[in-house]
Amino acid sequence: MADGVFNISLGRVVEKIADNNTKLFIMLMKANEAETTLIDRTDIADMLLEVGNTEADFTNYTRKTGLTGTITVDNTNDKVDCDLPDQTWVSAGGATNNTLTKAIIGYEDAAADNTRIPLTHHDFVTTTGGTDLSILIDAAGFFSAT
Repeated sequence: MADGVFNISLGRVVEKIADNNTKLFIMLMKANEAETTLIDRTDIADMLLEVGNTEADFTNYTRKTGLTGTITVDNTNDKVDCDLPDQTWVSAGGATNNTLTKAIIGYEDAAADNTRIPLTHHDFVTTTGGTDLSILIDAAGFFSAT
């Protein structure tokens, strides 16, 4: 497994955040299909229709929505970095636990899964057990464009 960009979002991550930086979301997966197939999914509804893809359902899980992304232009290294704040799920699991596989960062055009565009996927392998669960976004951000 690895981190990567969905084909629908190649060349568009920076554009989407520039259009409206308050529409990012993070969803967690407890199962995902092979990445070579996963990256072909064009929206979250399409992704979740596939048998191999299952969204997390641990106790106290909800998607993190309305997240504000930032864009930093790095003229020295000739790149653009996209970032968002670290996120925490309080008391994740306990009654219902999940072994997680991926974190999906996406852009929400509207409040329906067929309008939510997956941007990037990141390995996020951990098991819930009732304690707080945090996802720490790399200091350089979750995406870089060169």
